[in-house]
Amino acid sequence: MTADGKGPDRRFVLGLAAAGCAGLALGADIVLARRPEASMVRRSGLAFGTTVSVTLVDDGAAAIEPAFEAAFAAIRAIERAANLFDPGSEIARLNRDGRLDHPSADFLAMVRFALHLAEATDGAFDPTVQPIWCAWRDAHLQGRMPDAATLAAAVTRVGYRAVRVAEAAVAFAGNGMGLTLNALAQGLATDRVMAAVAACGIRNAFIDTGELGARGGRPNRGPWRVGIADPRAVGRLLTEFSLADRRFVATSADNQTFWTPDFAEHHIVEPWSGHSPRALAECAIVASSGLMADGLSTAAMVVGPARVGDLLALDPGAIAYLVDKAGRTAALGPGIGAV
Repeated sequence: MTADGKGPDRRFVLGLAAAGCAGLALGADIVLARRPEASMVRRSGLAFGTTVSVTLVDDGAAAIEPAFEAAFAAIRAIERAANLFDPGSEIARLNRDGRLDHPSADFLAMVRFALHLAEATDGAFDPTVQPIWCAWRDAHLQGRMPDAATLAAAVTRVGYRAVRVAEAAVAFAGNGMGLTLNALAQGLATDRVMAAVAACGIRNAFIDTGELGARGGRPNRGPWRVGIADPRAVGRLLTEFSLADRRFVATSADNQTFWTPDFAEHHIVEPWSGHSPRALAECAIVASSGLMADGLSTAAMVVGPARVGDLLALDPGAIAYLVDKAGRTAALGPGIGAV
């Protein structure tokens, strides 16, 4: 699974964007497929090592400024929980000390879901792969590949069953372990933002934290439209579709953070080998929550196309768009045509 190494700049730089801007690239692999309408207002910032944005339809039914404030407060809360580059974050303190007392509700939600998904995938999704990522990062900084002994040692420190979770504390049962929630944080942030703007009375919104969520639709234009980008051709869309009310999309791909120029080794790893899976270049999941979509997209990259159908059973109605290393595409799931 993922142990991403995106840059540490997490300062919010907020700016109000008037309607009529060009379509914004959403994450590394999904793009908005239509221009915003005149009654839409978008506010953007930096989080999770990327540009995030919240687009609200200003229909006069609710004040949008409190909704924007609540939306970005929700994003900041997830960053305080899951930002590996902030030494004061919850995950950094857990990785440093081996124990985190009084975890936040957001942190507990991510850890518990991560362990649930780990069990459901027989360990293909494992949130404790951070030691493997560190081995790749350290070798990359020295201009080389990690040697077999280093990777083997890192693999011995991986194991989700050694994570102890309670309301009062999260702790590791083994030495030298490390947790990453990068495969879930943006998805949960999308969920939290969606809930926040809904609580403010917003009926139509499009959320992009790097993973996407739709509420309602575009004024007088129907559902929000998104496209899945080609991982090997910048600016080219592989497919375009409507994203229905309260549906979410997350994408994992081998070109987001990679160690080798052929994308063979990248930020998504097999917990048992320390190497990246070889079958898929990209997987996009449409699901009932951002958290589920985010986790399943990473898990799918690890298990490969033969087992993606089993993953989709965890969220009835979910669908998967797959791109293999040869560029062949496939769509799976009972929700195809109703996303």
